Amino acid sequence: MDEDRLKQQLFALDQWRNNLVHAVESVQKWLNQNNLASTESDVKLYDAIETVKSDRLTIAFVAEFSRGKTELINAIFFADYKRRLLPSTVGRTTMCPTELFYDQHQTSSYIRLLPIESRGEDRSIADLKKDLDAWTTLALDTNSPQQMAERLQEVVKFKNVPIEEARRLGLYNDEMAEEDAKAGNKPTHVDIPVWRHALISFPHPLLQQGLVILDTPGLNALGTEPELTLSMLPAAQAVVFVLAPDTGVTKSDLDIWQFYIKGALDGENPKGVIAALNKIDTLWDEMMDEAEINATIEKQVRNTAEMLGIDQHNVLPVSAQKALVAKAKGDHQLLLKSRILTLETLLADEIVPAKQRIVGGHVIRDVGGMVEETRELVRAQLDKLTHQLETLRSASGRNTDVIKHLTQKTREQQIAYNNNMKYLQSSRRALTQHTIAVMNELSLEAFDMLISKTRRDMEESWTTGGLKKGMKTLFDGINETMQVVYRQMSETHELVENVYRKFHEDHGLPKMDFAKFSVDVYRSDLKKVAEKGEEFRNSTMTTMTEQSFVVKKFFISIVSHAREIFFRIHSDAEKWLKEIMNPLIAQIHIHKQLLEQHLDTLCKINETRETLAKNVTSLEEQCKALDVRLKELDQLKRNLLAQALDDSDAKTDPASNSAAAASAVEDATA
Repeated sequence: MDEDRLKQQLFALDQWRNNLVHAVESVQKWLNQNNLASTESDVKLYDAIETVKSDRLTIAFVAEFSRGKTELINAIFFADYKRRLLPSTVGRTTMCPTELFYDQHQTSSYIRLLPIESRGEDRSIADLKKDLDAWTTLALDTNSPQQMAERLQEVVKFKNVPIEEARRLGLYNDEMAEEDAKAGNKPTHVDIPVWRHALISFPHPLLQQGLVILDTPGLNALGTEPELTLSMLPAAQAVVFVLAPDTGVTKSDLDIWQFYIKGALDGENPKGVIAALNKIDTLWDEMMDEAEINATIEKQVRNTAEMLGIDQHNVLPVSAQKALVAKAKGDHQLLLKSRILTLETLLADEIVPAKQRIVGGHVIRDVGGMVEETRELVRAQLDKLTHQLETLRSASGRNTDVIKHLTQKTREQQIAYNNNMKYLQSSRRALTQHTIAVMNELSLEAFDMLISKTRRDMEESWTTGGLKKGMKTLFDGINETMQVVYRQMSETHELVENVYRKFHEDHGLPKMDFAKFSVDVYRSDLKKVAEKGEEFRNSTMTTMTEQSFVVKKFFISIVSHAREIFFRIHSDAEKWLKEIMNPLIAQIHIHKQLLEQHLDTLCKINETRETLAKNVTSLEEQCKALDVRLKELDQLKRNLLAQALDDSDAKTDPASNSAAAASAVEDATA
């Protein structure tokens, strides 16, 4: 088993990104050289390039306290420091969610810490990330592992505050007070984390390749920061759920799994969920032989898979502590015994390629679609010029009456074209009306008014029933809006389809299948947010939290997430409505030019043979140039497919990769 498999795959992923960027840049260069670029194509290509360049692969680690999660992160990614980079000792470990990554826009390494007091503000972590003044920033000296380790101790810090302060921040409630009372305690102060969230950037080779590590604390943090489960965990390509084989799957483990992992992924990416049974070295009993130890471990694997309802293939026993020791000391036998390589291989062979397929699918869909549209444009132009060329070649042997007939026929085509242009203009006006109607329904101002009204109603009703009614009213309003948008988009599709069909039937323009706008994707996303809202309201931690804080958290995390989706559909719909007629307009423009050129040629056809011959030669040269363009576009598309799919066969046989390309696009749009 290759000890560096994961590192190799991450480096290969970075090289793949570079190759894909070059493939997209080749398309951009070709369009510019052939005067076929437009503002829309430039924007789309720029967005594609930036998306690939900024792409990151996120692996989230989730566990209850004392499962060895942070030690596992150290063992997998930072063992080359020959020490524990992240705090991972007995007792308190990670107290706040921590993101490790490489910030390409900063020249120096840092750790940014969000004070726990920010929980009292009406702002989400996503919003706070845009406000650097809200964070405490400390420099990291990457040349000093000792200094880095000391600075990273910040993520485990806690402080003792009055009960009232903890209640205000949603970190202490009546149920906790009851538990303290049962234990005979009546505390006036409690310990809370110093920091709410940590961002750590430094130029570790794996982080520089686009790896992001999300280290989350236990059940308490997941319950009080629903943004983790609504945004951060679903965005991860892999979630490693760390358990302990000696305790098995505890009730708190099951709560984390049920409410925060299984729900976040919603079964869409089963290979992206890995249960790591850590600390198997506690089962290395010297009174048992190796077969008995392995049997005990395998039994725990089967039990864990059954309790979580996942495939045994995704339950991996490991010893993070022994793996870290083995890597630090170069002990290959201990490394194999720790089984860490099996986990790393699974991440390398399943998670990294899955991420690659998603990004490649986006490029195939957006840039590949643009190349195909350009190819259809060039193909239509070549077909019409070829027809004109055949007409001219046969014209020398025809009499004047035949030429007049051809000229008259072309004039009639021109008149029909002009009449249809009136139809096109009226259709575009109708499309404008559809656009206004859709944008009015997707008005962010109206959405914000709905949010404000719902919040007022919920704050005025201090009962669980009132909260539930307020949440239902909000999402009922959103669903009603989406139903109206769905109907309006269906009418818009029908309008555009009729226009495309008319120009195809009346003028022989290529039959083009335009990309329809799917409202279903956004409705599905909003439905999931609504379900998360219900889970959030019904979760144990929400029940334990003060109701006023529940309302605040509901709007900061869940409603803000719904607004992000609403903003996305607003932007995407506006963009689609602006661009949907562009392929047809481009074909019509070429058709008009060729009609005028053909009519001009027919009008001069009775001139000397020398003039006719020049016209024939000119058309032949134009046809040859267009044929070259087609071949160049075919090569660009083959290269794009090859890079996006990471498949060299696509360079020589694009047809054989059509199914793979379709699958990649499907992954990208899922």
